[in-house]
Amino acid sequence: MEAKTVKIRVPGTSANLGPGFDTLGIACSCYNELELTLYRDERLEIEVYGEGAGDIPTDGRNIVWRSILRVLKRLECDNEFKGAKIVMKNDVPLSRGLGSSATAIVGGIVAANEALGAPLTGQDLLKIATDMEGHPDNVAPALFGGMTISTVKNGWPETFRFMPRLHFKMVVAIPDFYLPTKAAREVLPDKVDRSDAIFNIGSTAMLIAALLKGSKRFIYNAFDDRLHQPYRTKLIPGMQDVFKAAKDNGAMGAFLSGAGPCLIAFADNGEDNVGQAMVKAFAAHNVKAEYKVLSVDGEGAVVIG
Repeated sequence: MEAKTVKIRVPGTSANLGPGFDTLGIACSCYNELELTLYRDERLEIEVYGEGAGDIPTDGRNIVWRSILRVLKRLECDNEFKGAKIVMKNDVPLSRGLGSSATAIVGGIVAANEALGAPLTGQDLLKIATDMEGHPDNVAPALFGGMTISTVKNGWPETFRFMPRLHFKMVVAIPDFYLPTKAAREVLPDKVDRSDAIFNIGSTAMLIAALLKGSKRFIYNAFDDRLHQPYRTKLIPGMQDVFKAAKDNGAMGAFLSGAGPCLIAFADNGEDNVGQAMVKAFAAHNVKAEYKVLSVDGEGAVVIG
């Protein structure tokens, strides 16, 4: 089997969107690029530029390489291709709740699949990515683009992908500190009240309906959540005040992006005013932050070279 050099672009993502804990995801217009050349001998050359340069491992621990190995083993050609050259150009911030690990996993498996002639289907790739990430909420939009609703049944992920009909931009407030996903999960309770579960089911259903229908009227309270954000508030100084500042300046709603610490607001006008207000609210709690205005990426992981 011959392998070709491929270049892949993968969007960053946001998971949960408030109430859709571990099920909802959306692809954002910030990107990581990955160039892969497979070697037949045991050579591993990894270069990292941009976000994570100097911090991301450049040896066998590298998550992109481990993702590539999953595909090689799945296709039973790991004895044929034993090494690789990987060039990573990252714009997705690390450990901020914007799916950096998902982009690495998806980038690795898509690149390896393309390098070998694309024998695996999208569902095959989703399964591999979900097994590595632990849940599909981030890997699904990174792979398919748009907005995704994902479930896992008997170990097999299923994803419904759509493009929202409601017009909006995502105003992303990026605080200047890291929050590992593990730490954000450790503060969550093992059990929740039935009333809280019912509340989140209603909010999630309302959010999806509003986005599919394009109805702005029903979205304002649809980002409310009782399953994870209240427990993570203590990890992100000023979170509720940042939410309030976004809404007071015209945002339709705001939520914690994934496990955080990034906070995202949906806005259909005045995005810079919203972003500046969110940064100012963080500053009132002695947290330095910046903001970016992003769109929904509709392509997912694509070959660009």
